Amino acid sequence: MSIELPSGLSQQQAAARLSAEGPNELGTDQRRNLLSIAVSVLREPMFLLLLGAGAIYLTMGDPREALILLGFVFIIISITVLQERHTERALESLRDLSSPRALVIRDGKPVRIAGREVVREDILMLAEGDRVPADGLLLQAHELAVDESMLTGESAAVAKFADGSEVFAGTLVVRGQGLIQVSAIGKATQIGHIGQSLQDISLQSAPLQAEIARLTRRLAVIGAGLCVFLTLLYQLLRGGWLEALLAGITLAMGILPQELPVIMIVFLALGARRIARHQVLTRRLSSIETLGQTSVLCVDKTGTLTHNRMQVAALCVAGEVLDVDTLTSAALPEEFHELLEYAVLASEIEPHDPMEQAFHRFAHDYLANTEHLHPDWLLVREYELSPAQLAMSHLWQEHAAEPAFVATKGAPEAIVDLCHLSPGDCQQVLQQAEQLAERGLRVLGVAKARHPPGPQWPEIQHDFALQYIGLLGLADPLRDDVPAAIAECQRAGIRLVMITGDHPRTARAIAAAAGIASTRVCSGRELAAMDASQLADCLRSTSVFARVSPQQKLALVESLKASGEVVAMTGDGVNDAPALKAAHIGIAMGKRGTDVAREAAALVLLDDDFSAIVAAIRRGRKIFANLRQALIYTIAVHMPIIGLSLMPVLLGLPLLLAPIHIALLELLINPACSIVFEAENGRGEPMRQPPRALHEPLVSMRHIALGMLQGLGVSLVVVALYHSGLANGMAQDVARGLAFITLVVANTGLILANRSPVQGWRSMLLGLSRVGGWVLAGTLAMLLLVTAITPLARVFAFQPASIEQWLVAFAYGAALLLYFEIAKIGMRLGLKR
Repeated sequence: MSIELPSGLSQQQAAARLSAEGPNELGTDQRRNLLSIAVSVLREPMFLLLLGAGAIYLTMGDPREALILLGFVFIIISITVLQERHTERALESLRDLSSPRALVIRDGKPVRIAGREVVREDILMLAEGDRVPADGLLLQAHELAVDESMLTGESAAVAKFADGSEVFAGTLVVRGQGLIQVSAIGKATQIGHIGQSLQDISLQSAPLQAEIARLTRRLAVIGAGLCVFLTLLYQLLRGGWLEALLAGITLAMGILPQELPVIMIVFLALGARRIARHQVLTRRLSSIETLGQTSVLCVDKTGTLTHNRMQVAALCVAGEVLDVDTLTSAALPEEFHELLEYAVLASEIEPHDPMEQAFHRFAHDYLANTEHLHPDWLLVREYELSPAQLAMSHLWQEHAAEPAFVATKGAPEAIVDLCHLSPGDCQQVLQQAEQLAERGLRVLGVAKARHPPGPQWPEIQHDFALQYIGLLGLADPLRDDVPAAIAECQRAGIRLVMITGDHPRTARAIAAAAGIASTRVCSGRELAAMDASQLADCLRSTSVFARVSPQQKLALVESLKASGEVVAMTGDGVNDAPALKAAHIGIAMGKRGTDVAREAAALVLLDDDFSAIVAAIRRGRKIFANLRQALIYTIAVHMPIIGLSLMPVLLGLPLLLAPIHIALLELLINPACSIVFEAENGRGEPMRQPPRALHEPLVSMRHIALGMLQGLGVSLVVVALYHSGLANGMAQDVARGLAFITLVVANTGLILANRSPVQGWRSMLLGLSRVGGWVLAGTLAMLLLVTAITPLARVFAFQPASIEQWLVAFAYGAALLLYFEIAKIGMRLGLKR
C-alpha cells in the first residue's frame, strides 16, 4: 500500500517565489563585504604606521616619499582585501554545504534541497531526527512528536496532530513522520524574531587562535617598547625628532606580526576547502587543529566500516547451507526457491529496510521469470514487528475470497516459537543460526502457512499454522578500502574502537575482517554493570563494543577523554548527538545521518565513507605542520628587519631601511607566509608519526629560537655587507641597494629552508608547489626591477649597481641557505643533549 503525495509547488513556482521573497535565512551570518573588509584592514597597526610615516614625510617637505608610501598602502590593502575576500568565498561555500537539508515535494516528487531554498507553501516531509527548516501547518502526521525546547524551554516533546497544529523552524522531530505546508520562512518565523540578537554573538576562539593572539600581543608590546627606545636613542645620538620618529616607526613596522592573524584564517579556511575535496565538510574551523591530535577514533560499524547495503550471503534449508559466493551462474537450486519466495512475500512491496531490499534484489536476480514471484497478488493484512514478537507476517490473496498465503520472517528464535517446533528441531535450527551468526551474518528465519478466508483475520501471528522453511544469512559487506585505512590509522598511532548496536558475534567478525585487534567483545549489558574505574580498565584492553546504547556511547567517550585521549567519534542518529558533541571531534554521517547529529558534529562525511575520515586526519596533520613552518618563517623573516633598524643606529651608520622599504618587504612576506606554506604538501609521511600531545604548543621556545637564530644570521651578513661597502668608499645608495638584494634573496632562502623541519638539500629544493614557484619567481622579478631599473631604484633610494656587484650580493644571500641548514641541525643536536 502506498500513500499518495500532494503535488506541491512546481520548480518554476518555487524559483519565482525564492527570487521574490529571498532565501530561508535568518540574516544572522556574519558575512563581510569588500567595504567592511577594507575598513578592518585600514585599522591594522601596520597601515596606521604607514600613514603616520607619510604624514611625517609631508611635514619634512618630502611629498614624493609621502605619495609613494600612500601608493604602497593602496597596493597592500588591495592584496590583503583580495586575499581575505577569497577566504570569505571559501567560508561561504562551506556555509552553503553545511546548510540544513530539507525533503520537499516539487512537481509531485520528493527532492532533497538546501534549507535556505525552502519557500512559502512548499510541502515538506519530516521524519525522526530532522530539524524543521521553516514554520508550517501539519497536513499529515503519524505518531509525530517535536522537541520545542529551544523556543519554549520545556524539555518534554510535544505531540503533533493533523488538526491545524503548527510546527516551528529550528525545532527537532524526535518521533514519527509528517507532512507540513510552509507558512513562514527566514526572519518571519518564530525563531527569526529571536535570531536578530545573534548578530552580536561571536564564536569562541579556538586554542590555536588564542595562542596566535597571545603571540601577536607579546610581539606588539615588544615592538612598541623597542620603537620608543630607538626613537630616544636616535634623538640622543644624532638629534632630530622627526628623523628619530621615522627610525622608530620603521622598527615598529618590522616587529609588528600583522601577518599572524592572516596566516591563521587563511590556513583554516583553505584547509577546510581542501578537506572538503575528500567529501568531508568542516562545520567548525577550530576542529581542523584538533584533527592531527586524534589518538582514538570511535567508529560505528553500519554504514561507516560497511556499505550499509545488506546482501544475501547464505541460505539454509533442511540443514543444507548454500553460500551465495559459490553460485557460478544465475541458477539457484530448486530447493531454495521457496525460502526466497516467502522472504520476499514477508517484505514490503517497496521496501526501505536494507534487508528487505536485499531480498528483492536477490529474487530479481535468481527468481525472475519463475512462478515464485507474485506481482499481481493482493496484500490484505500486515502483522508488524514488536518487542514482544520479533517477527512480522504478510497475508496475500491471489483472488478475493480464496485462502490467504501467509509469509512470516523474523528472528530465528521467534520463528521456531511461531512454528511450534519440537525441542530437537528447535535446537537444530538455532544451532544452524548460531553457526551463520559466527560468520558475522544477520540471520532471519522464514515460515509459511495457508489460512482460509473469513469475516475476520486472526489478531495475532500465533493463530496461524506456520510451517518452518529455512534460514537466510545476510551480510553488510565491509567497504573495500577500510582494512587499508585502518592499517594506516594504526601506523599513525591512532587506536580504533568499534562501537555498534549489532550482535557481539557480528561485531567480532567485522572487526576481525577490518583489522581491529581486540582480545574480547564487550556488550552493553556488561557496560551497564561497570563503574567508572572498571569502565576505564575495560577500555584499556577492549576495542570492540556491541549492543551498546547511545547513553553508553557517551560514557565511553567521556571515559576516554578522562584518560587523556583525544577522541573522534562517528554517529548518525538523534541519540548519538550527545556523544558527538562530547567528543573532541564529532563526525556525523551526511547521507544517512539526521540533522541533529550533523549539527552536533564538527565534521560531516558527505559520502559516509570511513577512508574520508583518515584522509581528513592526514590533511589535518599536514595543515598543522605547514602552519608551524609558516610561523617559524615569519619569526625568522622579521628578525633581519629588527636588526637592520637597530644596528646602523648603534654602529653610527646611515639608516639602511625606511618605511618604504618595510612596505615593499611586506608585499613579499605576506604571500609567502600564508599561501606558499599553506599550499605545501609537507615532508615525510604524516601518518607514520604518533599524534601530537594534547597540550603541545603550535610554536615552542625551540621553534622561536630557531626562527630568531636564522634571522640573526641574515642580519649580521646584511649589516656586514652594508658596512663593508661604506667603508670601502661605496656610495650610500649603492650599498643600500646591495644590502637590500642580499636581504630579499636571504628571505627567499628562508622560504625554502623552512618548507620542512627536515634537514637536507633534497627536502629544501624539491617538491615546491606551483603557488610557491610563482611567489619565488615574482619576488626575484620584483627585486630585479627595483634594483636594476634606474627610475624605480631611485624611488627606493637605491642606485643601480654593476652586474658583478649585483651577482655578489645575490650570492651572499643564497649562501645563507647553508647557514639555515646548519642552524636546523644545531638546534636538533642541542635538543638531544
